[in-house]
Amino acid sequence: MSDATVKSAARAFEVLEHFRIGRQPRSMSEIAASLDYPLSSTTVLLKTLVKLGYLNYDRRDRVYFPTTKVSTLGEWIPKVLFGSGQVLDAMYDLHAETGEGVFLGAKNDVYLQYIQTKPSIHALRFHIDEGTIRPITKSIAGLVLLSTMPAEKLENTVRRANIATAEPASRMKLADIQAEITKIRTQGYGYVEDLPFEGGATLAMLLPVLVQGQPITLALGGVTERFRRHQDRYLTALHKAVRSIRTDPDFDNPVQIEL
Repeated sequence: MSDATVKSAARAFEVLEHFRIGRQPRSMSEIAASLDYPLSSTTVLLKTLVKLGYLNYDRRDRVYFPTTKVSTLGEWIPKVLFGSGQVLDAMYDLHAETGEGVFLGAKNDVYLQYIQTKPSIHALRFHIDEGTIRPITKSIAGLVLLSTMPAEKLENTVRRANIATAEPASRMKLADIQAEITKIRTQGYGYVEDLPFEGGATLAMLLPVLVQGQPITLALGGVTERFRRHQDRYLTALHKAVRSIRTDPDFDNPVQIEL
């Protein structure tokens, strides 16, 4: 596969992401300027997406907008991943009780991926787009996922996650990761401040379900000062949300959700 083909594929998704964020029709020149694409290649890309049925072109106003075909690409995924919906219900309940940003995180190679998010209702908050990935060592939710790994696999994963971390100063030492994982295993949850955002705090717990054979974590995050005031209440709410989906009384045998 040529570099040009890979770049075109990436740009197609970037165009769709552009519409997801903007949520309004855009002209070819607006899209090209926003994404810093050459006009010529933008024209070809947009015409291709129209031909494939993913974009609609309004010839009168000369603007593009996604079609319903885009929404059908992923509308089936939450049902397949989360089965009866108990996981999503737990996430929504946690959000209702705390008002903080809540998310479900899963391991994606050496990254943590935010597979489902619910934004905070507070005026002062941090925002994470659904689908965002970051090195798994750079989030307490990622460390909770790492706590499920045996020692030999953990060392390999941390090494590769550090390679994926662009700034050398931000790379994590294995000994520090191991110490945090020991703490997580002892107390049954993870808590951190100033990671991944300065001035932010996150609480995370493992859920008793496996998605495609992988563990999944439920977490809430927000401003550190607010978390310090409400940490006991937030932790109680998180425990409650996790317990609500324990359909099997034996937590050591988590429910498997497979594609």
